[in-house]
Amino acid sequence: MEDFAWVVAIVAIVFIGMPATFMHYQTELRKTKSISSDDERLVDDLWKTAQRLERRVDALETILDKEAPDWRKDYPERPHA
Repeated sequence: MEDFAWVVAIVAIVFIGMPATFMHYQTELRKTKSISSDDERLVDDLWKTAQRLERRVDALETILDKEAPDWRKDYPERPHA
């Protein structure tokens, strides 16, 4: 009778416990693959900040071009995206 309890326990672990564990972690993985609304807002804010900073740099370069036309000789050209 004791051997039968071990067999039932092993069968339950193999056919119920392991698939349930696998499905649980598969569901958790799907949740983390998608971007949350907070992350989406953060990326949007970062994008807007980057655009604003790029406009500022362009404005400063325009001012420098007028005030000191030879300033670019001392600095390499910045890469454009």
